[in-house]
Amino acid sequence: MLGLNFVKFQPTTYALVYQNGKIVREGIGLSFFYYAPTTSLVAVPTSSVEAPFMFEESTADYQKVTIQGQLTYRISDAKKTSQLLNYTLDSKTQKYLSDDPQKLSPRVINAVQVLTKKELAALSLREALKASDTIAKNVGEGIRLNSEITSLGLEILGFSVLAIKPNQDTSRALEAEAREQILKESDNAIYARRNAALEQERKIKENELSTELAVEQKKRQIRETQMDAELSVQQKQQELQRRNALAQIELNEKNTDASNALLAKNTEAAIANAARNVDATIVTQNKTQAAELERRDKELISQIALEEKKKTLALLASENVRTDADARAYAITAMMKAYASVDAKTLQTLASAGMDAHRLIAQAFRDLADGSGKIGQLNISPDLLSELLNRN
Repeated sequence: MLGLNFVKFQPTTYALVYQNGKIVREGIGLSFFYYAPTTSLVAVPTSSVEAPFMFEESTADYQKVTIQGQLTYRISDAKKTSQLLNYTLDSKTQKYLSDDPQKLSPRVINAVQVLTKKELAALSLREALKASDTIAKNVGEGIRLNSEITSLGLEILGFSVLAIKPNQDTSRALEAEAREQILKESDNAIYARRNAALEQERKIKENELSTELAVEQKKRQIRETQMDAELSVQQKQQELQRRNALAQIELNEKNTDASNALLAKNTEAAIANAARNVDATIVTQNKTQAAELERRDKELISQIALEEKKKTLALLASENVRTDADARAYAITAMMKAYASVDAKTLQTLASAGMDAHRLIAQAFRDLADGSGKIGQLNISPDLLSELLNRN
């Protein structure tokens, strides 16, 4: 009445009240009375707006694709938007006086289409069909930085690409190619399964052969072990026989040494007896000579005929010499008989009694040379040779 009206805005509407070209009130969700003849109301919705889109564009290989998606935005700076677009309300009907509010979404979609076209121009058809996420990310970032969008005071809340589809002919061609690829992969799977079956059969045969080979190897090892055991028994028997032979040889050598020692003792006893006999003979001769001298003295004293005494004395002397020679010959003969039954080593042992050290060492080296065939290894230190050479 009389042009005085009441208005109430929603909490998602930013209201601006103009009087005489100036803003007298502004805010979200306002309610107030106003004088219609002198007041202009501007209502800018700040709620989010979902703007779906679908358009065709060409890829880098000149193939048509259809892009389907959705853009979500809201007016964040209502005052800036109201300055570029007409959001004035009719005071009677409370409707917008212009169609600018309906033009906002197409303007935003046009900006999105420009950026999407730029992205698709750099991709081939196959790449574009797989790059929906990449396109959504790049276009979303581009639309947020777009100068037209920011100048309108808009805030981009979300951008998504729901689908990128080729035309029907291209789709059928791609499906045929994909179908052929799938069939090819199916055939490859069949071939692979057959090859796997053949490979498994080959492995089974190899395992059977390996098992047979392992069994044969075990049998061979058992035979070799048995042969080694028999060989070891034979070697031990031979070693036992060799030890018995060595023991017998050592026993024979000990017996020989005992016999040689006994023979040496007997020889020494014979030599001692011969020496005693020789000494007794010499004593007897000395006594006989003494008695003869005494008798000669007595005969001379008694003045028996000098010539007869000389003749008798000469005969007695000749007989005594013959007797002495016979006695010595008998002693030597007995000694030679005793020596004839003694071996050369015993005679050398007897002869070495009282011999000097140098001759004994020389005789020892000669004995070693004579028995070289029985000696396995002989070690003579350089110190011993140097000492012997220095003594020489």
